[in-house]
This record gives sequence, C-alpha cells and structure tokens, in this order.
Amino acid sequence: MSAVTVSGLARVRVPPRSAASELRAIKIVWQRELIRYFSDRVRIATSLLQPVLFLFVLGTGLSKLASAGTGGLNLRTFLYPGILSMTVLFTAIFSAASVVWDREFGFLREMLVAPVRRSSIVIGKCLGGATVATTQGVLMIAMAGLVGVPYAPSLVLAVFGLQIVLSFMLTAFGLVVAARVKQMQSFMALTQMLVMPLFFLSEAMFPLTGLPTWLTVLNRIDPLTYAVDPMRRIVFDHLDIEPAVRARLDPGVTWGGWHVPPLVEACVVLALGLLLLGVAIAEFSRD
Repeated sequence: MSAVTVSGLARVRVPPRSAASELRAIKIVWQRELIRYFSDRVRIATSLLQPVLFLFVLGTGLSKLASAGTGGLNLRTFLYPGILSMTVLFTAIFSAASVVWDREFGFLREMLVAPVRRSSIVIGKCLGGATVATTQGVLMIAMAGLVGVPYAPSLVLAVFGLQIVLSFMLTAFGLVVAARVKQMQSFMALTQMLVMPLFFLSEAMFPLTGLPTWLTVLNRIDPLTYAVDPMRRIVFDHLDIEPAVRARLDPGVTWGGWHVPPLVEACVVLALGLLLLGVAIAEFSRD
C-alpha cells in the first residue's frame, strides 16, 4: 500500500489484486502456521503422547491376548498404520483450531479484510495445517523400526505421500467445522465428537474380516478407512507374513466384491479434501 497526504488526510491506495499477491498471501498464512508450530515444542511433544500410548502401551499390553488372532504377528506392527493415521488426524483437526482462536482474539477479522481473496487465506491455512500434520506424521514414521517395520525407501515414500493427502483432507475438514464455530470450547467438544468415531470406525484397530453388516457400512463411509487401508497394505507388502494370515488381517476394502486399489483409495481421499476445501472457502466467503 502507499499513502499520500491530501488536505491533512491520508489517502490510501490499494494495489490491484494479482496472481502474485494471492500467492504471497497464501505463502504468508502458510508460514505463520509453521512458525506457530515449530515455536511450540510442548505442542510437538504432547501431540506424540497419545499415538505412543496406543502403539507401545496398548499394543504391548494386548499383544499376548491378541497373538492367536494375529497369527503370531506383533500387535504393534498391525496397529502401526492406524496409529500413523491417528497422528495425522488429531494434528490436522486441531491445527484448524487456530481459526477459532484467531476469531476469538480478532486476528481473523484483520486477515479477512486484507486486500486479498478470502480463498487465498483459507488455502494458506489448509496448506499450513496439512504441512504441520505431515511433519508430525514423519516423527511417527521414524519410529517404524521400533515396531518391526523396515525402513524400506519405497515404504517410507509411499506412506509419506499418503500422509500428505490425508493431512490435506483432514485439515480441510477441520476448517469447515471451524468456519461455523465461534468459541474454542465448542470447537474442541465438537471435534472430539467427530474425531473419535472417524478413528474407531476405520480399520485402525481391527481387521475388516468378519464384521457385522452395520459396522461394515459405517467403515466404508468413513474417509479415514481409505487412508488406513493402503497404509496397511504398503506395510504388509514389506513384511514376511503367511498368505492366510495376511488374508485375515489385511483383506482390503471392497465395493460390491471389487477390491479397491490403493491408488483409487488415495484419489478418494484427495477428492474429498478438494471438496471440503471448496466448502470451507464458501463458508468463509459468507462471513
């Protein structure tokens, strides 16, 4: 902006919008999310606490009880893909909480009146939250060797790519919720009500074989299923597991008898993320 004094008054000239200014706005909002994340080391540590408890405490405690059902496969190894998704899930959803926080303290209003499109602000928020969630997920990937999962380059790269797509979708989902919630307490309560069913209805904690019909239906409409399933397939592809055991623990998602390929599942997650981002942009444009 530039200001010219005329008759004692400041005339403010707002430069015309351009692609460069919109990209700069996206970059600034994205950088702000990263600065907030990396400057809060307590948040980084506490975000890992719950996945570690599920993986090492619950997984170790129930390993002997579940050994017969897993065909000798370590329960922590079976749970690992689900815990990877859980790490991204909680981090991405609560990254969107910064929108509610900014609204309560008035900073969101200042961003929305900036001479840029609101869509640029929403996209910057979404990319920032997705980057934060992916970074948190990388910390869990680094623990793969502790649960018997090899550090194969193809495995790490494939899981990392799925985490990026999942982080994007879940952050967009969190922004949709944050767009209509005015108070932090309401956001936390609402997201807890939504997040836990997303996690438990996916195959994060159990295989898909032998499920009752009602649970199978809920599992298929849970978007997290389409991230956990390809992650588990990738992990199992790099393990020495008997075919019968794998068929029981990793049957794969089916639609009417058709086994959905992992690439199609990733595309489902990405398409849902783009749809939710569009909804979030529309919601913020109405404010």
